[in-house]
Amino acid sequence: MLEYIALVLVSGGIGAFISYLAVSRKKQMEAERAREEAREILEKAKRESEIILKDAQLKAKDIVYQARAESEREMEKRKRKINEEERRLAERERALDKRENMLSFKEKELSEREEELKKKEVEIIQLKDRYEEMEKRLIQEIEKAAKMTQEEAKEKLIKMIEKEAKAEAAKKLRKMEDEIKEIADKKAKEIIATAIQRYSGDYVAEHTVSVVSLPSEDMKGRIIGREGRNIRAFEAATGVNIIIDDTPEVVVISSFNPLRREIAKMALEKLIKDGRIHPGRIEEVVEKTRKEFDKMLKEFGEQAQFDLNLHGIHPELLKLIGSLKYRTSYGQNIYQHSMEVAYLAGMIAAELGVDQGMAKRAGLLHDIGKAVDHEVEGSHARIGAELARKYGENEKVVHAILAHHEEEPVKDVLDVIIQAADAISGARPGARRETLESYLRRIEELEKIAYSFPGVEKAYAIHAGREIRVIVESEEVSDEEAFMLSRDIARKIQDSLTYPGQIKVTVIREVRAVEYAT
Repeated sequence: MLEYIALVLVSGGIGAFISYLAVSRKKQMEAERAREEAREILEKAKRESEIILKDAQLKAKDIVYQARAESEREMEKRKRKINEEERRLAERERALDKRENMLSFKEKELSEREEELKKKEVEIIQLKDRYEEMEKRLIQEIEKAAKMTQEEAKEKLIKMIEKEAKAEAAKKLRKMEDEIKEIADKKAKEIIATAIQRYSGDYVAEHTVSVVSLPSEDMKGRIIGREGRNIRAFEAATGVNIIIDDTPEVVVISSFNPLRREIAKMALEKLIKDGRIHPGRIEEVVEKTRKEFDKMLKEFGEQAQFDLNLHGIHPELLKLIGSLKYRTSYGQNIYQHSMEVAYLAGMIAAELGVDQGMAKRAGLLHDIGKAVDHEVEGSHARIGAELARKYGENEKVVHAILAHHEEEPVKDVLDVIIQAADAISGARPGARRETLESYLRRIEELEKIAYSFPGVEKAYAIHAGREIRVIVESEEVSDEEAFMLSRDIARKIQDSLTYPGQIKVTVIREVRAVEYAT
């Protein structure tokens, strides 16, 4: 058994040794192959590195050669440039030398001319002295021969030249105005005729008192009240005067303020209809009527805005527009007048290619100052312009309001349109009326203004004061001076008088030659 075990152990050891030897031999062979491969790789790498090194050396040589060639070309280029600059500098130096020589020559020439000028200046001074001496002697001889001094002769000559210049200017001015008027009148007539034809409104004369009808004569006593307390309370609440006379079934309300008069009329009609008339009731009805009246004024303004197809007018301005319904100018209702001016201004603006909305707006508001002119100082045009500006109206509209009576110079075509529309509306037959006293005073003032000019023989105001005809002395006033005289008279009338519409000034100069055959 032991021998068997020993034999197994010995055989196992030999097998293990043989296996070891086989593995060791295999490893040696693998190491040898690895060394061989490493040598081959090193050889290959060495060969490749030599090739790369040679390529690099060749490329480096090529780059150095190219850089050297480029450097040589650049040096050559710079050298040529330097040579060119040197050549230019040499040419410029030669040109400067030449110019210096020329300047030296001109300087010498100028010096010589300066000497000549000095000599001539001395000669001119001597000649001037001689001329002044001769002029003095000549003036003395002329004054002696003409028997007048130099100043007198100058004054006479100036007057003659001034007179001739005025006559010549008047001729040219008249010719120019005739040509301009011929063109302008034709166009203006077309525009105005179109506007008037398209708008035709009627006028009703406004009264300054209001009449309230009564259901019976007994109502007068109730209006007066016990010891007159009702009528006193009514007058105190409304600010008007109640006139109760013998006229049957009629009571007259009188007041300078048309708004108060209308409020009083409405309140009295309500009291009469209600039948309860006493101080407490009167105050209540008057206050209620005043509020209704304010609302009604605004509605009138809104209606005007709607009829004219406008928008954006401030509520306070609408209220003032409505109040114009109860105001008059020369008997013409201002509300109707403002509406008519707005329509006419819109039509004229359409013909001229101007903004119609702006023209209508300015026409409607042009007399807005008359709604408050008893409360605020100033002309109605200036007050109206301030109100329009205060309530946000366009500055063109503001200036058109201000300029419609020429209180400010015209700046825009809109100003002229409003002036023309206002004149057309006011000058229409039946539109305005005057009292007999103011009419006669205006006629007298017209003739007085005409007589204030020299050369006027007779002056006649005709056509109800719409025209003044002036007859002049033919010996004192020439044709050109007559033309200028008509302008001067018209300008003085415009500055001195207030009148509706326009006044025509006609100057007549007549020369008659009479001879008798015997």
